[in-house]
Amino acid sequence: MRYLPLTEEDRAEMLACVGVGRIDDLFADVPPDKLRRELPNLPRRKSEIEVERVLGDMAARNVAAGSVPFFIGCGAYRHHLPATVDHLIQRSEFLTSYTPYQPEIAQGTLQYLFEFQTQVAMLTGMEVANASMYDGSTAAAEAVLMAHRITKRRKAVLAGNLHPHYRDTIATVSRLADDEIVELPPQPSGAEDVLATIDREVSCVVVQTPDVFGHLHDLGAIAEKAQAAGALLIAVVTEIVSLGLVVPPGDMGADIVVAEGQSLGNPLTFGGPYVGLFATRQKYVRQMPGRLAGETVDMEGRRAFVLTLSAREQHIRREKATSNICTNSGLCALAFTIHLTLLGEAGLRRLARINHASAVALADRLAKVPGLSVLNGTFFNEFTIRVPGDAGRVVEQLARKGVLGGVPFSRLDPRRRELGDLIIVAATELNTEQDRTAYAAALKEALAC
Repeated sequence: MRYLPLTEEDRAEMLACVGVGRIDDLFADVPPDKLRRELPNLPRRKSEIEVERVLGDMAARNVAAGSVPFFIGCGAYRHHLPATVDHLIQRSEFLTSYTPYQPEIAQGTLQYLFEFQTQVAMLTGMEVANASMYDGSTAAAEAVLMAHRITKRRKAVLAGNLHPHYRDTIATVSRLADDEIVELPPQPSGAEDVLATIDREVSCVVVQTPDVFGHLHDLGAIAEKAQAAGALLIAVVTEIVSLGLVVPPGDMGADIVVAEGQSLGNPLTFGGPYVGLFATRQKYVRQMPGRLAGETVDMEGRRAFVLTLSAREQHIRREKATSNICTNSGLCALAFTIHLTLLGEAGLRRLARINHASAVALADRLAKVPGLSVLNGTFFNEFTIRVPGDAGRVVEQLARKGVLGGVPFSRLDPRRRELGDLIIVAATELNTEQDRTAYAAALKEALAC
C-alpha cells in the first residue's frame, strides 16, 4: 500500500528489536475484553465529500446541551463561561505556547501557572499545588501513586461512592504497577463505612465529596484514623464550584486533594480536554507529580518565575520519575485562572449559592412527582433520584421529550444492575424555572408510560 511504506521484512526487524513475535503482542497489557475481534461496522472507503456528509448526518442526531433543558453532570458540568475567557486564551502567545522550559522567554506563561497554583491551593485549603494535570481522574491515579511513594505501602482503599470513571482509572494504573486496590461497594444512601477498612497496611483512602451520588461528607474522622494508621487521605472533588460554598477538603484534614477544574473556564466539549487540579501539604511537595511553577528574583532583584524542583529529564527517565505525565493542560488551566479571576472570591461564593439554590428548587419539584424519590439529605448542585423501573429507559424517554434529564448510574457502572433505577441529576446557574417545570412535566409523562 502506498500509504504504508514499511515492508514485511521491515516490520519483522522492528518487532525483533523490541522482543515480540507479532504486532498483537504490543497490546498485551490491554484487557482481552477491551480488544475488538473484528473490524468496526464502517465503510472501507469513501471520498472526502461523502465522509463529511456521513459525519454531518451523525452529528445532526445529537441534542446540543444548550438547546434543551439540561440536567447532566457526573463530573462534567454546564456553566456560563464569560466571553472574556475565550477571547483571552486565543491570543497567539497563549494558544501556541509550549511547556515553559526556558523561563527567560516564558515569563507570562510561568506567571499564570503560578497564579493558577495559588488559586488551586486556596480553593482546596492546601499549602501547595502543581501546574495542572490532564484531568481529575488521572490526577486521582497520580495521587495514589504518590501516596505509595510516601508511605512505602502498595494498598489503596477506594470509597464506594467515588466516581466509577475515577475508580477505573486508578485501577488501571494500579494493575499495571501490581498494586492492591480495595473497592468498596457504592452506597446510594451516602452511608459509607470507610473507617472500618483502614489499617496499617493501607497506603491511602480515596474519598469523594460531594460524591458521585451528590452526598456531602465530613472527612475529619477519616483523615484522623488514616493518619493515625500512617496512611494518607486523598479527597476527590469533581465539581470545583462547590468549594465556593462547602468546607474545603484541606480544612478537614486531607493530605492530597485532586479535582476536576472543567467547571471554571472550560466548556463541556464532548468530554475534553479538561484540567486536573492537584494540591497537597508542603511536606510532600517533592513527591508531587507534574510541574511546579515557582517565584524567585533575577540577578537584578526583579520578580521572576521558573519551573522548580524537577527538570525535563525527570519525565524522560521513566524509572526515576515521580510522574510520567510529560505536559500539562496549560490552555485549560489558563481558562480556569481567567474565569476564577473574573469571579473573585465574592463572585465564586455567589455562583456557588445560585447553583445550590437551583438544585434545591429542582429537588423539591421532582420530589412531588408520583413514584419518584430523592435520595439525598445534603447535596451541593447534584443529587440522585430513584425511579420505578429502568433509569436508562426513563432518560431516553426524557430526551425524546426534549429534556436531558441526567445520567443513569447504570451507564457509569454497568456491573451494578441492582442500581439500575437511579438517575444522577445536576443543576447549575444556567437552569431556569421554565427548565425545572419542563423536567418535572416530562418526568411525570415518562413514568406514566
